Amino acid sequence: MNFILYSDVNDRSISQSLGRPEYSYYFVLKAYRPVLESLGRVHVVASVADVDPLYQQLSQAGEECLFLSFSPPHKAPTDLQCPMVCVIAWEYDSIPSECCDDDPRQDWSQTLARHGRVITLSTHTAQAIRKTLGEDFPVLVLPAPLWERFAQVRQDYPGAPVNPGTTLQIKGCIIDSRAMGLSADGLIAPIHSEQELELRGLAEPEPEPEPEAAPPLTWRRRGFITKHYLREACRALSSPGEHPPLFLLKHNLLLWYREAVGDLVPDGLRQRLAKSRTPASPPLPVATTVSEALDPAEHPQAVLPDTSEQVAIDVSGVVYVSVFNPEDGRKNWHHLITAFCWAMRDNEDATLVLKITQNDLASYYVHLITLLSQLSPFACRVVVMHGYLQDEEFARLYGAASFYVNASRCEGLCLPLMEFMSCGKPVIAPNHTAMRDYIDEKVGFIVKSSHEPTIWPEDVRILYRTVRHRPDWSSLRAAYEDSYAMAKNHPQAYLAMAAAANQRMRDYCGFTPVQQRVMAFFDLKANSENTPLMAEAGTAAC
Repeated sequence: MNFILYSDVNDRSISQSLGRPEYSYYFVLKAYRPVLESLGRVHVVASVADVDPLYQQLSQAGEECLFLSFSPPHKAPTDLQCPMVCVIAWEYDSIPSECCDDDPRQDWSQTLARHGRVITLSTHTAQAIRKTLGEDFPVLVLPAPLWERFAQVRQDYPGAPVNPGTTLQIKGCIIDSRAMGLSADGLIAPIHSEQELELRGLAEPEPEPEPEAAPPLTWRRRGFITKHYLREACRALSSPGEHPPLFLLKHNLLLWYREAVGDLVPDGLRQRLAKSRTPASPPLPVATTVSEALDPAEHPQAVLPDTSEQVAIDVSGVVYVSVFNPEDGRKNWHHLITAFCWAMRDNEDATLVLKITQNDLASYYVHLITLLSQLSPFACRVVVMHGYLQDEEFARLYGAASFYVNASRCEGLCLPLMEFMSCGKPVIAPNHTAMRDYIDEKVGFIVKSSHEPTIWPEDVRILYRTVRHRPDWSSLRAAYEDSYAMAKNHPQAYLAMAAAANQRMRDYCGFTPVQQRVMAFFDLKANSENTPLMAEAGTAAC
């Protein structure tokens, strides 16, 4: 048997394809290849146009062929001579079965019926297809076989609930919450005098009503805020950062005064301190525009970091890792961050590492910094890695993790989750959609969820035709708290959960069980002459 494989993303374009919808299919192709090579000859083509010429050449030699298109059905060809099958990752409870924009390819049921069979990455996807095409429609559920690929990682980085210290590297940039001097005050635009507003024609006809007074701070909260800014001051003196140490000391002192003790100072003294703290400035010229007055240079958080350098960072303690594309609305990353910072706000040794699979830093940077500033102050740490990780750099990330975290609304497979489990890492995740095949209480902490209506991603009509899941924020926060307590206080329970995660992946996506499924579905025999090749390590936000 000859297997002809095609994915829109290939080895040459992968580093420039972060964030594209087809990005994950590249890694599925790489994972399938060793299994297919054990059953026949594999040909990877650069274009769909190369399929039929290769098929004709092999057919004339009396050899059988099958084309595997790693793409959703609406992007798969339907006019090839070569027999073909689509490999689909799909996360909703129904498949597109209605034509829109006069494009029949948007009706997946027609395309799949023409192909006559399909390969899916999860039982959930198979059920969605059979719901439309019937229970007898031939569907092969074939998870990406990747367990063997991580044997070296398991050997080099044995599991530990508390990381003693790991250096992570990446070509790109690293955003570290502890080096940023986070404060919600830094997000407020400059306030101009009433005279300046009148000169610009921006003065309000009536004054804004006074906001209600905030509830008084407890002494416990004042103590926590003081402790937080003392730590930040020590870090400013001990480790180099983006700003000079004196600047950071003044910055943290001012924030401590405002948040912890400002309300204790008598009104008269507070007014004098405010006057001494605010230098007099000459009025702006009449010609100054609003856009000039709100110059982005006044807001350092809007200046993007350099992404062309090789950078490194040390992480330790209980380390949580998640890999996702912020532009992917399924990933629910706001809850992932807010629940972590809320649950771990008093735990200095808790770190959340976010590996971003998105080329465009500007698409999420300000949004991310705004969210972290709104959550500050917190003692825990959030580290964001932007850029492309080479295999050895990803291996260090696998080894650094205490837990992998997923808070998605739906998943077609979730390769990163499976990869970290294959490295012996327990998880925090829902057990819905594709994750239902391999997630339960033995391998991690379950995040509860419920259904909500949504649209098919390619439906330009924006009509509700399917459902996804809404993870429960309180359940996610509790999972962080329970996992942290296990890592710190019950190391044996942690190691048992880590072993269960590793064994689950061995049974679910090991080479042998996946090979047997392919052989049974296509009625093939293993080719003893072909030695399985281990694909290179990598990850995707599938």
